[in-house]
Amino acid sequence: MTPPDALHPRKTPVQSRSRASYEAVLTAAARILEGQGPGALNTNDVAARAGVSIGTLYQYFPGKEAIAAELIRRIKMQLLEDFSEAIVVARTQNLREAAVTMVSASIRHHARAPELSRELERIEETLPLDAEAVEVGGKVLSALEALLAGFGIPEPDIAARDLVSLSKGLVHAALFAGETDLGAIEQRLCRAVFGYLRIP
Repeated sequence: MTPPDALHPRKTPVQSRSRASYEAVLTAAARILEGQGPGALNTNDVAARAGVSIGTLYQYFPGKEAIAAELIRRIKMQLLEDFSEAIVVARTQNLREAAVTMVSASIRHHARAPELSRELERIEETLPLDAEAVEVGGKVLSALEALLAGFGIPEPDIAARDLVSLSKGLVHAALFAGETDLGAIEQRLCRAVFGYLRIP
């Protein structure tokens, strides 16, 4: 089990040069994950690819787990932003249109960097993420619950949880199987969501 302290940066950079090194480490780790998967992620290779010394890397991150966890936090925050924007639009639509809008937001989130999303999903299953990451998931659920309640969906809290689980399960399974056609995944997810919400 990875200790929780090992999943946080040691410090947050303040000066522009430090921030550039910090971001270079994260970008290098993301490229390694995309190209070679989690098994290839190690601090020496990340530092070399980032163009920083291993000592500089360790100033900010205690190990590769902290780097991966920071990438996961960022992608979760982006998911919250994507969903928040989609919900604003969905509130002006009918239920069918709103369902498509929310499904599209989920797929668009993965479409930004599908290989990285897939690999981070794998890593997330093995890391005890902190309260911050859990809170982001809770905000997504709460926003979706409020949207469903506005459409008169019974037990919107349960429906929101079910729909998030359905979406996550379907998309994860597709990505883990190596699928790259996000349009086809979106179509299948729409059918599943329509069925759950009994949308004709």
